[in-house]
Amino acid sequence: MVTGPIQQPSAVFEAVRPHAAHRGALAGDVHALARALAGPPGEPRFRELVALRLVPVRQSFAEHVQVTEGPSGLYAELLAHAPRLYRGVRLLTREHDLIAAALADLQEAAELPGVPVDVLLDRAGRLLRALARHRRRGADLLWQAYQTDLGGET
Repeated sequence: MVTGPIQQPSAVFEAVRPHAAHRGALAGDVHALARALAGPPGEPRFRELVALRLVPVRQSFAEHVQVTEGPSGLYAELLAHAPRLYRGVRLLTREHDLIAAALADLQEAAELPGVPVDVLLDRAGRLLRALARHRRRGADLLWQAYQTDLGGET
């Protein structure tokens, strides 16, 4: 028995569906990197494993940027539906450059044996926090675009 109103498919589902596959890949790759970083830093293959796990993160993140930016990307769809979110979209786009730089910094730290492990772990922590913050902001933006009731509709 249905106790509430029957809802139509959400507009967010229709807008996000074509872009959803890359999100799962990126999340899985980030999780694998975090597991590698949780290993013992004194282990001989620690840096190698971190560098290895970083490659798919960089590829998935590049795909994320490609899918979200551009004239037919998710951000363009968001702005077509909710132009009021321009500042949020601009912030997410700027974060792409910062995260790409953090990925490159971590790659460098992992590949250069002279970089202290503490520096590598610091860079990794900053990267993981930036990715988590970016994901939250993106989710918040989607919620604002498709779930916020601005009133005036029946």
